[in-house]
Amino acid sequence: MTSDFAALLRAASLRVTQPRLAVLAALRDHPHVDAHAVLSLVRADHPAVSHQAVYDVLRALTDVGLVRCIQPAGATARYESRVADNHHHVVCRSCGAIEDVDRAVGNAPCLTASDDHGYVIDQAEVVFWGTCPECAAERTRNDSPARKGLT
Repeated sequence: MTSDFAALLRAASLRVTQPRLAVLAALRDHPHVDAHAVLSLVRADHPAVSHQAVYDVLRALTDVGLVRCIQPAGATARYESRVADNHHHVVCRSCGAIEDVDRAVGNAPCLTASDDHGYVIDQAEVVFWGTCPECAAERTRNDSPARKGLT
């Protein structure tokens, strides 16, 4: 897999370095993590990699389109390596978990802007908000009559 990452970096005219390879591997295995989590993941195998190096790598990879930065309202920036399509995200309002959602299909507002104001649109970013299954189950457990002492 490292050779695949090296090929991606070369195709983007970036030098192949251990921090870049490590960041790409971290994002492949852990999508939707913030920069601090990327740093922790990278340092697990490469303890000498600096905080600044990881931030620089994230910026460089984002700039050339190998990494996508998303920032749902009220959340820290998150990074992912799934960039080959125009997918969307669903975010849990309780715990902040993020999952990928394939691009909306059919006659959805995100596919064509009602007025593009002359822009050449190449991407739509849609964030769906809700409650993840784990948080919904926890809420149900907490709202049960037995939990409230009503049994």
